[in-house]
Amino acid sequence: MKSGASVFFIPWPAGRTNKLKDRTINMIKQELILRNPLRHLGFETEDILPTGGFGAVLAHAGVGKTALLVQLALNSMLRSRNVLHVSLQDPVNKVTLWYGELFNHLAGQHEGAQTNKLWDSVLPHRFIMTFRVESFTVPKLEERLNDLTAQGIFKPEMMIVDGLHCEESNRPALVALKSLAGKNGMHAWFTVHTHRHEKPGQDGLPASFSPIADLFDLVLELQTEHADVHIKALKGAVSATPATALLLDPSTMLIKDRS
Repeated sequence: MKSGASVFFIPWPAGRTNKLKDRTINMIKQELILRNPLRHLGFETEDILPTGGFGAVLAHAGVGKTALLVQLALNSMLRSRNVLHVSLQDPVNKVTLWYGELFNHLAGQHEGAQTNKLWDSVLPHRFIMTFRVESFTVPKLEERLNDLTAQGIFKPEMMIVDGLHCEESNRPALVALKSLAGKNGMHAWFTVHTHRHEKPGQDGLPASFSPIADLFDLVLELQTEHADVHIKALKGAVSATPATALLLDPSTMLIKDRS
């Protein structure tokens, strides 16, 4: 270059850079949405439960019930749907950790700054409530929910109830929850703890769950087989995917394809 020559730099427009970043983040979001567990199960739509509908994930302790429901919640949050997570067994910080870890596993292959921005954008779509299981009542939940909605703080479209005893003795509470969900335009998912000694009845459902199964539209079961966790649909819409082909990865608790 000759001495005294001028060099001109044409700056990349800041607005265009931001648009490209937003486009990339939206692409990541769409990719993660397509990894919805219900889609992997072969269902045609993510919104398989109607307003006021109940879904359940049955499993023994420690198999992955909460992890699967958190994945369903994350998918709803990515689609800008509000999720109320009601925990009767874990404190807020532990529930928060579940969400953070599973989101990081889902988005792990993408650049950190972009996934962090995406995470910040979906967090407002989640609200966590905790109760002691022995003191939980539907009127208490309804009171706290009414406070949120009346003040315009948060209006959920999906509710997760983690830790409620889903058995015949709790039918009145479940019926009240069903009414509450319908009245507030929500559907609800429950974790259901089953026992290893329970043998399934003729309907394939555990004996302790069968008396209240009529309240549920969709029932999934997590079954351990050696080091694998299989996902099986026991009641509801018929999956197009063979149950034995779908597994939870024990290391990440994300759904993986057996093939």
